[in-house]
Amino acid sequence: MVAFTSIAFAATTILGLASAAPQNPPPTGVIHRIFAGSTTANNGLHFEPENVVAEVGDLIEVHFLPKNHSFAQSSFDKPCVPINDNAVFSGFQFVTAQGEAPNVFTFTVKDKNPFWFYCSQTNGNHCQNGMSGVINQNFNSPNTLAAYKAKAAGTGTSISPPIPGNGGQVVPNKPL
Repeated sequence: MVAFTSIAFAATTILGLASAAPQNPPPTGVIHRIFAGSTTANNGLHFEPENVVAEVGDLIEVHFLPKNHSFAQSSFDKPCVPINDNAVFSGFQFVTAQGEAPNVFTFTVKDKNPFWFYCSQTNGNHCQNGMSGVINQNFNSPNTLAAYKAKAAGTGTSISPPIPGNGGQVVPNKPL
């Protein structure tokens, strides 16, 4: 029986019948634009929208407004801190004095789990001052965006992930 299982597995692999889970889900064609910074809200320390509902395969496109902002992934329990060394992180490459930066940071939504994010700019404590958000918040959980922001306000200095530009790609901005 062991030999048969091994032969069947080898044949399946050789014939290409076995499939590994895709690293990126197939694109849906839906693009969610998140703006980092604001001319009106919270002295520019704001993501808009800051609460996004997205499907697996949707594209997140982060547009950067004046000041030096970033987009970094964290956990609910540790806001203003990267989730791990492989956290999604835009880096600080989108500085603009006015209007939108010439490039945007994009990544694909890989699952429906809550994806907490923040701006890791320490000059002005962006995260602690409310520059944070969530993709796919569980609305039946006490882990709300308001609770995340309250935790962030009580943290120390924000931390940037060690790898700039991780988990996504930088592409030219194509304003609407």
